[in-house]
Amino acid sequence: MKTEFYRKVLKNGMTIIFEKRDLPVVAVAFAVRNGGINENLSEKGISHFIEHMLYKGTPTRNARKIAEEIEKNGGELNGFTDETITAYWCKMPSKHLNVALEVLSDMVKNPLFDENEMNKERKVIFEEIKMRRDNPHIYVLDEIQSELYSGTLGNRLIGTNETMNSIDRKKISDKFKKIYQPNNMIFAIVGDADFDELINFAEKNFGNTKGKVPKIKFASKNKTKIERRKGIDQANVVFAYHAPLSTNKKSYAAEVLNTLMAGGMSSRLFQEIREKRNLAYAIKGDSSINKLFAYNLIYIGTTKENIEIIKKIILEEFKKVSENLTEEELNQVKEQLIGNYHISMEDSQMQLINLLLEEIDGNAKTFYEYEKNIRAVKLKDVKDLAKIKRYSFLALVPE
Repeated sequence: MKTEFYRKVLKNGMTIIFEKRDLPVVAVAFAVRNGGINENLSEKGISHFIEHMLYKGTPTRNARKIAEEIEKNGGELNGFTDETITAYWCKMPSKHLNVALEVLSDMVKNPLFDENEMNKERKVIFEEIKMRRDNPHIYVLDEIQSELYSGTLGNRLIGTNETMNSIDRKKISDKFKKIYQPNNMIFAIVGDADFDELINFAEKNFGNTKGKVPKIKFASKNKTKIERRKGIDQANVVFAYHAPLSTNKKSYAAEVLNTLMAGGMSSRLFQEIREKRNLAYAIKGDSSINKLFAYNLIYIGTTKENIEIIKKIILEEFKKVSENLTEEELNQVKEQLIGNYHISMEDSQMQLINLLLEEIDGNAKTFYEYEKNIRAVKLKDVKDLAKIKRYSFLALVPE
């Protein structure tokens, strides 16, 4: 099946990406090329705070009206903040596309930043900070970046109580005006719509003001940390290592390696640690690979007595891959990744996020070359990446 994909950069710098589908559903997003990686240490969490506040009202819609206009028309409304992007999306019947466009564009153009709402939402984020800290699994996945990077990337995306308390209305409004301008925006649509009509909407509703996203320095590192905590029964372990940036074709080999090691129940570490030795329940791999930073991680939930043996098994398995990986096993993992890629495209909202992240990294069209790029991965590149010389290791263990 040939995909109908369209991309256009308007005169004001806004990028429009569109995948045409025939089902009577549409997923829509407005996103900015800005996230945690663009924040100074003194303002950590401001991108996420802005995201929350854009749902809190405009001069013509309060928070309830924003939610009702989408939900009462059968839609879903949400957003997310990541290191390189902040996005606002909804998914709804395509006959109500105009509602999605009007509500989302109003949100990203005209937030009130009401001071009372800010103070209330700050408390909500404090609770979110506590929730992320109290959940050991989430905590170690958040914390591992501080063992891999120094500077802004080594500090949590959500910020701290101190930085959140320091962000007043002026700071948040000034930051919004600098960032939320058309030249920093991506307008993304997946579903039943007309590209020319989408272009017309964007040209009529967005001006020509220019914004600038700050570039903040950070540096990579490797560090090991054991942290003890009362009130938990399981040790939560993360093993992580730097990978090639997405601008390097070897980044696809890093994805293959991550899936080979910890991508599902058939992966080497799942089989070795859980199935053969019964040392853990949860074993999961993940990748964060883009043009600015890249790493793979392996998460394992185990008992504190097993931490050292598990670390030893991980390193031994990487060594085995570097020495003995076969073309047959490599091709099996490639098929797994390609299958997962096609499955991820099934849901229009998931595909919307796929395309947004690819556009942030350069050009959304590259997403459709994924299968070709995975098939081109060479055995030698995977084996070379498996020669792990430096890594970061974090364990949260019962006291």
